[in-house]
Amino acid sequence: MKWYLLQNHKVGSLQKVLPSSYEILIVSISSPLLIGVYKNGALVENIESDQKTSEVLLKILTELFKIYNYSRIIYTSGPGSYMAIKLTYITLRSLEILKNIRFDACEAFELNGNTPVKAMGKLYFIKEKETIITKKFDEVLEQRFSLPSMLSEVTILENNKPLYILPAV
Repeated sequence: MKWYLLQNHKVGSLQKVLPSSYEILIVSISSPLLIGVYKNGALVENIESDQKTSEVLLKILTELFKIYNYSRIIYTSGPGSYMAIKLTYITLRSLEILKNIRFDACEAFELNGNTPVKAMGKLYFIKEKETIITKKFDEVLEQRFSLPSMLSEVTILENNKPLYILPAV
């Protein structure tokens, strides 16, 4: 009996090792939530939701897994909405543990043309060279993120931990 369980586990592990050509990119740091499905690095499906990340992210990822059986997820680890970053990270860490789906991170600036990202009040995060700082703007700045047509356009960070940058109050 133990041999059968061990053998069964081994087969399951081997099946998970087989490469999948689908990957997911998530932009959850502002509204709307954007999720892109990529096949061999090219965008094949674009999902947009005005619902809260906490209410819809896991549902969408579960449905997409049934269709695409993706093997990797990339998310915007910040800067941006702390709550959305935390929820996304916890969801992806859980999927990594439960389903062995690898996840990586990229900066928000990669997906908004390096424009300011809302922090709080009139403060925005901006990137100057390799440093992220906060800057006050009197006018409200538009927050527009977009999914690239190719994943090769996104720089992956060295670690997938959330990028928490707290603005000075």
